[in-house]
Amino acid sequence: MRHGKRNQRLSLPTDHRAALLDNLVRSLIIHGQIRTTYARAKEAQRLADRLVTLGKNGSLHSRRQAFRTLQDRVLVKRLFGEIAPRFVDMSGGYTRVTRLSLRRGDGAQQALLALSRVPVAVAGAPTSAKTAQTPHTPSAPQRPPSAQETQEGEKPKGFFDGLRTLWKKKKKGSAA
Repeated sequence: MRHGKRNQRLSLPTDHRAALLDNLVRSLIIHGQIRTTYARAKEAQRLADRLVTLGKNGSLHSRRQAFRTLQDRVLVKRLFGEIAPRFVDMSGGYTRVTRLSLRRGDGAQQALLALSRVPVAVAGAPTSAKTAQTPHTPSAPQRPPSAQETQEGEKPKGFFDGLRTLWKKKKKGSAA
């Protein structure tokens, strides 16, 4: 009987299940989102949220506990240095699971497990629940100046601008 057992077995032996979930969480930390089955995503979500909570704690013992799951010092450093500080003001819900279409081969429910997007607070600005709920609208991307806009003594900003200046110099040289 399974009284009091909180995890899903996922039709795997215990050691295989633990390895699968560890690998899913590693991929989540590396890529920021992963695509898997819905049942696996729900189980990996529990483990990922626990790791982010450890990252918010920041103690040596927490790092060692996270290393037990991640088995990579670079990933632990990324978890504690980049990912966990984004969620300092939140008390949970660090990841989200979004249902996707059914898998073509066996009809399994697919899901996208992703780290939640948290607006980056500006230094010195007060954070409130109202500002956290408003979506951040990025400004229009700035394009680099074209070859005509760059001056002769100035280096071009992008790869194609460099090609344009070379092409123009070549044309000027061949016309003379």
